[in-house]
Amino acid sequence: VQLVESGGALVQPGGSLRLSCAASGFTLANYAIGWFRQAPGKDREGVSCISASDGRTDYTDSQKGRFIISRDNVNNTVYLQMNSLIPEDTAVYSCAAKFAYYCSVSPADYDYWGQGTQVTVSS
Repeated sequence: VQLVESGGALVQPGGSLRLSCAASGFTLANYAIGWFRQAPGKDREGVSCISASDGRTDYTDSQKGRFIISRDNVNNTVYLQMNSLIPEDTAVYSCAAKFAYYCSVSPADYDYWGQGTQVTVSS
């Protein structure tokens, strides 16, 4: 099982980014996927997640209305579209997978992790 994130960058406040989480070694459609982030000196926190197969989604409150998670099971990739970015969104963003139908935004629930991609929001 391997997860590789990409798409992180330096962006100005108010800007947008799309992160990708490419999966290999397993069938993505059978796994719930979560996006998480960790800022310097802070604990890892949940951002969003998407359930296996039917694509039900969940977001933490600070991301609702700004971030959109989606999945492409054919290409084994999950995306996180991030809009209206603010400096507080600066962090390393990681995706994670668990062999379960329903997703959650709790990091402890996930078994497989990518290395992360840096997102910096600054003028």
